Amino acid sequence: MSSNIHVDETAGSDDTGKGTPEAPYGSLAFALFTHPGATLLIRKDATYEEPTQSALKKAKKGADGLEKKKKKAEELAERDAQLKAQERERKQKLIEESKKIVLEEDSSLPKAQKASMCLAKLTELRSQRVRVSGWVHRLRDQKEIIFIVLRDGTGYLQCVLTGRVAQTYDALTLTLESSVELYGTLQAVPEGKSAPGGHELIVDYWKVLGAAPGAEDAFSNRLNEKSDPSILADLRHLVLRGETASAVLKLRAALLSAFRDSLVSHDLLEVTPPCLVQTQVEGGATLFKLDYYGQPAFLTQSSQLYLETCLPSLGDVFCVQESFRAENSHTRRHLSEYTHLEAELAFITFDDLMSHIEAIICETVDRLLANPTSASLIKQLNPSFTAPARPFKRMAYADAIKWLNEHGIQHEAEDAEGNVIKDEQGNPKMVEHVVGDDIAEAAERRMTDILGVPMFLYGFPAELKAFYMKKIPKGEGEEHVFTESCDLLMPGVGEIVGGSMRIADEQELLAAYGREGIDASPYYWFTDQRKYGTCEHGGYGLGVERFLAWLANRFTVRECSLYPRWPSRATP
Repeated sequence: MSSNIHVDETAGSDDTGKGTPEAPYGSLAFALFTHPGATLLIRKDATYEEPTQSALKKAKKGADGLEKKKKKAEELAERDAQLKAQERERKQKLIEESKKIVLEEDSSLPKAQKASMCLAKLTELRSQRVRVSGWVHRLRDQKEIIFIVLRDGTGYLQCVLTGRVAQTYDALTLTLESSVELYGTLQAVPEGKSAPGGHELIVDYWKVLGAAPGAEDAFSNRLNEKSDPSILADLRHLVLRGETASAVLKLRAALLSAFRDSLVSHDLLEVTPPCLVQTQVEGGATLFKLDYYGQPAFLTQSSQLYLETCLPSLGDVFCVQESFRAENSHTRRHLSEYTHLEAELAFITFDDLMSHIEAIICETVDRLLANPTSASLIKQLNPSFTAPARPFKRMAYADAIKWLNEHGIQHEAEDAEGNVIKDEQGNPKMVEHVVGDDIAEAAERRMTDILGVPMFLYGFPAELKAFYMKKIPKGEGEEHVFTESCDLLMPGVGEIVGGSMRIADEQELLAAYGREGIDASPYYWFTDQRKYGTCEHGGYGLGVERFLAWLANRFTVRECSLYPRWPSRATP
């Protein structure tokens, strides 16, 4: 007895249907093709009925066509399988034959000079025989010619293997990220062709130093552009081998060097403060606490206090040091450990401080753009980058509050405990800014992006800033006390520098300790700077990763650190 097969040309599907009333096929032709001996029923209105003879005749033609397609597909599959089998057999034969080939360096050739892949150095060695070592960055086998793009960290070099050197077992089984040593003559690439640096190595002898696995454990199977961010974080050590990640870190190195040159040109001396401390700088809530031989200690939030102690003996100083913030923030511009470039300057005014920060930023960028190597890295990572125009815009905090309200940029309302107030629908209640508000990151960035230029935001209320910042005398009728403090904001990133003048008077500093509930005794050495010859002084801290994110147009500061650390991430 034949079974009934159901077809619904309106709601059925040949792809997902099963021929049942609940899951009918979409066409009579497909039903006839898949169930040639079955009774076909087609849906008409609310019921299934037998199809007309004309409909069956038409379906038969369609089924015949599907049968022909099936046979053709089977023939093609069989032919493809045969070709693949022949290719496997050919490759296997080549591999077996390749095991008999033993390469030896031709002693009659000139001695190969060891070379790195730095572009400038390689260009000088064209037409000479050289020896290079590195990792297989790209690999292409094309008609008995093997093209390798080799990477050694200083640059990339295209290497060409032909003839006997391309027929060895190592050549036929070579994999990405294997480390190799190659000997050959460096030549300019043929006209009309391109390669890194405009030259290539014609290999006459080579060897594998460390073979990387293939198949399931191949490098390209562990990591690719579509990998999940958590996988990219776990495999950061492999991500670093990519062209973009390595370019960011090379630019970072150039950036730090340029910053140092700029600061030294302004007569600042580099010092190295400690990372293990027993005092706080930016508030106790973000301190990483640890036991230090039975005493409480912290990882430093900032080296500022120590830099201030250097002024009487060393003059203006700076440091490039890691800082740590135990802040449970997962934004794209926060890290738990970051590189902090900080400086302190004596005998200056607040205007001097902002002018100095602006000069250091612009001179550093100018140095990077004047250097061909760092300039090419910037062009690779951020093709549209242009040096910031001077002078930088300056906007007082109180004026920023007005600007935000005039442009309809609001913030979430909070209760006395800092909890977000929500409306009846559960959405955050949005309110205008008022003087005294700590301008939120989102609002600050919107303002910066709309203005589109670097900007100093200055004169923050004292209650929003650290205890050590110099206060501006309260004006008549003013409700708030403001400080000689500033943030440098960059479009696309937000705050990259925070600075201020420091309290110079000993008694004022002691009173500031009291207001913040800070025990002054552990800060005796910091207070002594005001006791033994005080002076007007100020300083700033620059987040290197944030600055690099702006310079290289990176989405997150996590891309700008060798091994970034954020909440829940301390590996690898």
